Amino acid sequence: MSNTRLAARYASPILELADQQGVLEEVKNDMKLFLDLCKSNRELALMLKSPIIPHLKKAEILKKIFDKKMNKLTLTAFDVISRKNREAVLPQIAQVFLEKYNVKKGIQEVKLTTATPLTDELRKKFSELVKKISKKEPLIIEKVDPDVIGGYLLKMGDQQLDESISGHLKEIGLKFKNETI
Repeated sequence: MSNTRLAARYASPILELADQQGVLEEVKNDMKLFLDLCKSNRELALMLKSPIIPHLKKAEILKKIFDKKMNKLTLTAFDVISRKNREAVLPQIAQVFLEKYNVKKGIQEVKLTTATPLTDELRKKFSELVKKISKKEPLIIEKVDPDVIGGYLLKMGDQQLDESISGHLKEIGLKFKNETI
């Protein structure tokens, strides 16, 4: 079974249980915290994947790290997943959980890359653009990349809108290349 399907099998019941118990926002924050920590702390990510460390020891380590920082439901889910020897998939479970949370709440995650930081006015305009396109509430993840030169690159799910100067320059370069051949 692929890790994505496996992650979905665990993420869905955690989401449903959190919703039923009225702790959905807390568990969402826990999953985001965990995922951010896995991305920023290589040792934690490697520990979860290590075949040398027994899965019960990994469960103990996770409990020590997150005890009193996370909701009881999240800790219980981590414990159950670890006891099933699936702790290596925990970051993917957290990612799938957040995606399912966004679907449930009608939120569209968008990655916006610009050459300079956005002003509040531009941020509002992009929010309106995303709302118009997706009919969902936008969650804009901003990234500044000087290589964009100007304009923006908007990624929404499997859609991409490239209105950057670097994108247009690449497009012009391809046209010249195709015309000269």
